[in-house]
Amino acid sequence: MSAMRVDAKVVMLGKESVGKTSLVERYVHHRFLVGPYQNTIGAAFVAKPIQVGEKVITLGIWDTAGSERYEAMSRIYYRGARAAIVCYDLTDSSSFQRARFWVKELQNCEEHCKIYLCGTKNDLVEGDRSLRQIDYHDAQDFAEEIGAQHFETSSKTGNNVGNIFLSVKETKSLPVSTEETGVDLGQKKDSYFYSCCHNN
Repeated sequence: MSAMRVDAKVVMLGKESVGKTSLVERYVHHRFLVGPYQNTIGAAFVAKPIQVGEKVITLGIWDTAGSERYEAMSRIYYRGARAAIVCYDLTDSSSFQRARFWVKELQNCEEHCKIYLCGTKNDLVEGDRSLRQIDYHDAQDFAEEIGAQHFETSSKTGNNVGNIFLSVKETKSLPVSTEETGVDLGQKKDSYFYSCCHNN
């Protein structure tokens, strides 16, 4: 059995129900699962092989639980992350405050981690502008202030999902070679889904 190695660690952070798992599902499996959803417990892991130049590297995506009671656990998952996608729900102003919290955490603990700010559920605000609770320009200003790229996405339609992960893939901090020591997960190469304490 050949082992799968992770060359670059990416962590998903944000309040529960902002759509972190849906974002990963859309990117990795090209699908949108219709709810009701069960919240992720602890974290779920997905490995995604991607092409970087002439090399194929494996992105290890940790989809963390958004519930505040798992906050300490989430810190374990973002340690050593090359990139963090900090998500907020465009229809929930409290989720933007939570995103600010995670950004501060990353700045304090993982200064070399590249941050991507992601507004989710863009399809809902496109359909009804009165649902929007976070102004695009306010979020953009915050992203510029912290040196992050900012995206508004919809996992339902797929809008901008590929672009955020494309930016992650192109980040200068990602290795361009698989010679770098990876994490041996001891799993088959063709098995791209591994779940840690995940409630499906």
